[in-house]
Amino acid sequence: MAATKRRKIRGIAMSRLTSKSQTTVPAGVRKMLNLKPGDTVIFEEYQAGTVCIRKAEPLDIEFLSSLETTLLEWNSDNDDRTYREL
Repeated sequence: MAATKRRKIRGIAMSRLTSKSQTTVPAGVRKMLNLKPGDTVIFEEYQAGTVCIRKAEPLDIEFLSSLETTLLEWNSDNDDRTYREL
């Protein structure tokens, strides 16, 4: 019988949200991503219910900063009231 190759699955890190929806990135994840205080992280959705976290690179930050000004029109009390229940 041929031996089957098994893919090693890394341990899963967990963190709990606070009442302010904040969380701590576990030490193992910070080490793996080489995260330091002040670094920015990006959350990317791959499929419904699956999100990946990665360290933002300077180009990511520049791109996201340029988008911010184009989205200001959506940041109003009217929008908050309209979309609050979604």
